Amino acid sequence: MNRIFSTPAFQLRQLRRQAANPLKRHTEPALARAAPWLYQILDPSSPIVAKWNRFFLVTCLISLFIDPLYFFLPYVGGPACMSTDVPAAITITYFRTMADLFYVLHIVMKFRMAFVAPSSRVFGRGELVMDSHQIAVRYLKSDFIIDLAASLPLPQILNWYVVPAMKNNSADHAHNTLVLILLIQYVPRLFVMFPLNQRIIKTTGVVANTAWAGAAYNLVLYMLASHVLGAAWYLMSIGRQHSCWRDECYAEQHRVPACNFTFLDCNSLGNIQRAYWLNFTKVLSTCDANNLDSTFKFGMFSDAFTSEVAMSPMYQKYLYSLWWGLRNLSSYGQNLQTSTYIGETLFCILLSIAGLVLFAQLIGNMQQYLQSMSVRLEEWRVKKRDTEEWMRHRQLPPVLQDRVRRFVQYRWVATRGVNEEAILKSLPPDLRRDIQRHLCLKLVQRVPFFSQMDVQLLDAICERLVSSLSTQDSYIFQEGDPVNEMLFIIRGQLESSTTNGGRSGFYNSITLNPGDFCGEELLTWALLPNSSVNLPSSTRTVRTLTEVEAFALRAEDLKFVSNQFRHLHSKKLQHAFRYYSSQWRTWGACYMQAAWRRYKRRKLSKELALQENHFYVIDKDGNNISEELSGAVVYDERNGKLSLIDSTSGAHNLGATVMASRFAANTRRGAGQHVPVAMPVVDTSSSSLKMPKLFKPDEPDFSLGREDV
Repeated sequence: MNRIFSTPAFQLRQLRRQAANPLKRHTEPALARAAPWLYQILDPSSPIVAKWNRFFLVTCLISLFIDPLYFFLPYVGGPACMSTDVPAAITITYFRTMADLFYVLHIVMKFRMAFVAPSSRVFGRGELVMDSHQIAVRYLKSDFIIDLAASLPLPQILNWYVVPAMKNNSADHAHNTLVLILLIQYVPRLFVMFPLNQRIIKTTGVVANTAWAGAAYNLVLYMLASHVLGAAWYLMSIGRQHSCWRDECYAEQHRVPACNFTFLDCNSLGNIQRAYWLNFTKVLSTCDANNLDSTFKFGMFSDAFTSEVAMSPMYQKYLYSLWWGLRNLSSYGQNLQTSTYIGETLFCILLSIAGLVLFAQLIGNMQQYLQSMSVRLEEWRVKKRDTEEWMRHRQLPPVLQDRVRRFVQYRWVATRGVNEEAILKSLPPDLRRDIQRHLCLKLVQRVPFFSQMDVQLLDAICERLVSSLSTQDSYIFQEGDPVNEMLFIIRGQLESSTTNGGRSGFYNSITLNPGDFCGEELLTWALLPNSSVNLPSSTRTVRTLTEVEAFALRAEDLKFVSNQFRHLHSKKLQHAFRYYSSQWRTWGACYMQAAWRRYKRRKLSKELALQENHFYVIDKDGNNISEELSGAVVYDERNGKLSLIDSTSGAHNLGATVMASRFAANTRRGAGQHVPVAMPVVDTSSSSLKMPKLFKPDEPDFSLGREDV
């Protein structure tokens, strides 16, 4: 835009215009200060223009509804006379004038609406032309005539000037049907409305934001057609009635009392001559639609008089005419009984063709909009049916079939058939990152391991997380299988168990809750500077206890994050990883148990060493025969006797200690036999202190990053 205004040709044109019109140089700044929107060039794809287009589309629909209301102004006001509803005419004229003002405002806006240069449409959306002179010239050559014809106040002119002037000349209502000329203005207004509708679709993609709104929009268009046909039928019925009165009045002009055309106006109801004429005229009987012997055939217009629609108030006439239009437009006019009157026949032909086209369009559009509401549900039903047929064809066992059904149902409830990953991939990176942050950040921060990370690292992880859904009793990982993703639990519970490589007699199991994670072997693999292509093997079996919703971080994404963000190597994350890792917790617990048992064994050995020189000997009769000796007692298993070993012999001291331990073990095994015992009975069996060895988990290489202060 700046290039356009800065070109020498543009500046030269501006100087020539100012020189040609010196008054404009002084008036334009004042107008610009008073009404700045008059000098603002609008972008056709801007939000304000999009809102105006939708608002003006609604205004066009309202104005199209207002115009046929003029057809209901004439009515039968008495015996053989007609009148005009003046209060209703004033109200309708007011609303019609307000609608015309919006058409004028639309013209003003189009004079300030930029357009895309045709020569710039080679690539992208093209370049906007912002020069007001070029915009005005283009608009005057294209759509200005149609917009001007649509904004003309033709109904006001006809009803307040043309028709009353003709009434003054003929003093009757013979020219009421001239109002049908208003339908001619429907042509330019429809030429304004439907291109506007297409422009909205081109700019925003849809006319209505929801399926119900789109269906209602098409129904309103169909109702509009019914409204126009019903109003035209009513006006033609009034014209048909007045034609009958005129024909009979013309035939009675040479009789006594003679008929005067002024008698057909309700303003002459107080005329004495008219009252005298009513006593002898045949107008009332001949032009009565209820009279089956009448020679005048009303045809399809008889309902307006047999149902007394022509004598009813305004709202009753409107509703009956609308119902008549809906009924015959939907049935293509099949129930109409017409006469040989050519105007009536042509109207029925037009009604049948319009009904066929409009009803087919209504059904097609509404079906399209309403089906769009259940398209996902229908796709899910088809997919579910295909899955059932496939399972029956492959003869899957009932257990597997039930698991498949539960997963399909659970995924539908969670996602409603929407492929979220495909939608996100179609968006630009910055928008995708913001959406992922909005969806995942709060949930990710609930995982304690993630809460230790900075915002930049969390954004990188959120951008690569994908949702993972699992049904009950599903196996996420099997011990020994490759680990291809880390799983961070959001909802549900999992069981993580291990046999430490299949060792007999070893089994460890823990429960993972929301906030925990599994598959941490992948983090160790990703942090290796020269990690192999082969994925690490799982050291645990992970099974879902309930339905689980989680976020998955795949191997390639985790490798990318670990390579790009060295903050992942910090000591702070190292401690957090060890603390919240189920493997490290299990190993730590086993390590503490083994250390505790080693401590108990050393403590017991120390107590035995301290009590070598002070012990009690109990004979078979239970008598205390203890004696303080400087030696150690050894129990001989072969003859069941105690032996004293001198403490001066170092080698014998070691043997005494070993024999004392064996003595204590044999004492526990032979608790049923009464033998002399030295020391209180203490369980010092080495087998009871042993614990299956659990290998320490592989630790991630955190040495590449800085240490936290």
